[in-house]
Amino acid sequence: MLAALYDRKVESMIEVRWHGRGGQGAVTAAEILAHAAIREGKYAQAFPSFGPERRGAPVLAFNRFDDKPIWVRSDVYEPDVVAVLDPSLLAAVNVLGGLKPDGVVVINARETLSEIKAHLGFQGKTALINATDIALEVLKVPIVNTAMVGAFIKATGLVKLDSAVEAVIERFGGKTGERNAEAVKKAYEVTVLG
Repeated sequence: MLAALYDRKVESMIEVRWHGRGGQGAVTAAEILAHAAIREGKYAQAFPSFGPERRGAPVLAFNRFDDKPIWVRSDVYEPDVVAVLDPSLLAAVNVLGGLKPDGVVVINARETLSEIKAHLGFQGKTALINATDIALEVLKVPIVNTAMVGAFIKATGLVKLDSAVEAVIERFGGKTGERNAEAVKKAYEVTVLG
């Protein structure tokens, strides 16, 4: 979906804001995607926004992608894409704040696409994935970052699935890398777009 947006905006970068809770891996998800983009010859950034966070507290992470060097070093205030790792944040934080009118939101939730859109009052491009169930099934822990990477790729087309799988295997290594790569692929397959 966003691949067309990416092609149309050749002159400008794509910015992403990740909403998660401490311990869910929002920062790692952003880093994996940046490494995948760099593997493909793109320029990319991944960085967190930290305060006095603790496990379970809301956290932010960011990405930027471009075909030319990126010199901006600020947080992302008007993202092209928003990814939400924890559905409880939908009621606690304005996750859509600043999202561009033609932007995309990627959400981890158990609800249906129409329920999520109604809850948010958002009729734009939405990708829905039950990343928690995938993480519990494949990884045996509720860390949803790699499942969200798969959903993000399906929703945006900003990087290739193979590039992300390679970045995940490199990041985690061994059996952990293989299981996380499986979570990426499974999420990519079952993400619902609307």
